[in-house]
Amino acid sequence: MKVFEAIKNRRSVRDFEDRNVEEEKIERVLEAARWAPSWANTQCWRFVVVKNQETKSDLAEALSENNPAADAIIEAPVVIVACAKKKVSGYKGGEPATEKGDWYMFDTGLAMQNLMLEATNLGLGTVQIGYFNSERVEEILDLPEDVTPVTMTPLGYPKRVPDPTSRKDLDEIVFAEKFEE
Repeated sequence: MKVFEAIKNRRSVRDFEDRNVEEEKIERVLEAARWAPSWANTQCWRFVVVKNQETKSDLAEALSENNPAADAIIEAPVVIVACAKKKVSGYKGGEPATEKGDWYMFDTGLAMQNLMLEATNLGLGTVQIGYFNSERVEEILDLPEDVTPVTMTPLGYPKRVPDPTSRKDLDEIVFAEKFEE
């Protein structure tokens, strides 16, 4: 699959087949994440691969109430929790290098985009989940104080692939030389 094809075919999948994901494919999506760009090549991201049913159920309970992805966390054979080391990305000499502060959200987002595109390429489904109780996820995964959960995705073979969602036209989001709205 070509990159642009993967970009256009990626969907938020919340229904998964009762089928394990091959270890080679899990490693491949993680390898894709590893090759994402990051601030000064700091690679602040860390990934926790969860297959244990009890742990997945605990993670699902950490999601916001009525989150449509809660069942997907339980149903998918794998959940990947993307975490980040704090005060690494966007820092120089222990201090924030820009007014934007810690860049871990940005860098981890790039890594997850790579992961999700490679998953699409391999015929796997994902859905980005960011609305959850971070403190609870830290407890569940026994994260150290300098690591924070950023996002998570169930990973598996889609039972159903949703239709594409609409996108704004380029003339609504692209400006020449200066921002105009």
